[in-house]
Amino acid sequence: MRRRTFLQALNLGIASTALAHTKLMGMPFDLDLSAAPDKELDYHRIKDIRFSTVQLNYPRLVGKNARLDLHGHGPQVDICVLYTDRGAMGWASLRGSRREAEPIAKTMIGKKIGELFQRQIGITDARYIPFDIALHDLAGVILQKPVYALLGQAQPIINDCYSGMLYFDDLEPRDKPAGIDKVLEECREDYAMGYRQFKLKIGRGHKWMPADAGLQRDIDVTKAVAKAFPDCEILVDGNNGFTVDRFIQYLKGISGVKLFWIEEPFHETEADYRKLRQWLGSEGITTLLADGEADPNQEQLLQLFEKKLLDVHLTDIEGLGFTNWRKLMPELKQLGVQASPHAWGSLLKTYYTAHLAGGLGNTVTIEGVSSTSDDVDLSGYSLQKGKLIPASGPGFGMKLLKKV
Repeated sequence: MRRRTFLQALNLGIASTALAHTKLMGMPFDLDLSAAPDKELDYHRIKDIRFSTVQLNYPRLVGKNARLDLHGHGPQVDICVLYTDRGAMGWASLRGSRREAEPIAKTMIGKKIGELFQRQIGITDARYIPFDIALHDLAGVILQKPVYALLGQAQPIINDCYSGMLYFDDLEPRDKPAGIDKVLEECREDYAMGYRQFKLKIGRGHKWMPADAGLQRDIDVTKAVAKAFPDCEILVDGNNGFTVDRFIQYLKGISGVKLFWIEEPFHETEADYRKLRQWLGSEGITTLLADGEADPNQEQLLQLFEKKLLDVHLTDIEGLGFTNWRKLMPELKQLGVQASPHAWGSLLKTYYTAHLAGGLGNTVTIEGVSSTSDDVDLSGYSLQKGKLIPASGPGFGMKLLKKV
């Protein structure tokens, strides 16, 4: 395992200099640009780039987690739409702000697609990262291939998908809390949608309830869901709302409940994860430990992976960037670490992850963010008995319905 390469791949802050020669956190980031350009891509040049939004609607109000208040009814997502001089169009979420992307867009007009993107690696220059996912979509459209096929799989690797929609809705409405039955009702809704994994938010005692009462509610919710859905797997996410000792109290309280994974119980430190891992081992508990979503220190994160104190890497699919995830995934495989890119907030991110995982594998499960939209045709994807089937159409297989 090449330590430097791993850290290069993990880095979130991509500078605007050429990706093949830039430095990330003081370290060079190297890509192999020696492959011959795709002639089919070079037939197309960028003619226009437009910006807009799409509205995604959650099936219900999503409540609090350990640190944040109500998450609302669904996001309005900034998007970019790329048009070529031969009539091809690709689109996706915009990484970063429109203000930052517009000057970069001007430099892309007139360029051959092959100058911006190569199917073997993704984007060819760090400055294009706001358009990283859209360029993957556009390349798929031009080449008439789904993105997972651009990554090397004629048929996608099919992955599990968990419901990431189970927040502290037992605490709402504030003047008349619904209680645990509300969480069970939502699990039934998600089960009917096709989910067979439920990720439960825990940490009510960090901010929203008295500490002991909140801990007991976390325990009661977990046990109730596990009892009501014996054919489903339970994941828990503490959003850094526990101390290690408090979290072990929670685990003692749910004794007998098998957890598929534990996510971000506390802010990651070697001492705390070592204590948790040792306690789990002493109890004969096997569960995956997942971290790396919330402002991770990449050097520290790598140390935790190397010391086998973490099992699953969670950095956001858009935050890291699709091209960087393509580079990171084989490094994770070498290290024996699995992936599950963070996708919360936007169903689009869930579907981008389905193609990344469908093409590269090494993904233990995918975060599901159930949504509908009048702006996007989402019908190419399906969730069948817990498995997310990605669209087989060109690019990401999502037709933009609104006029841009």
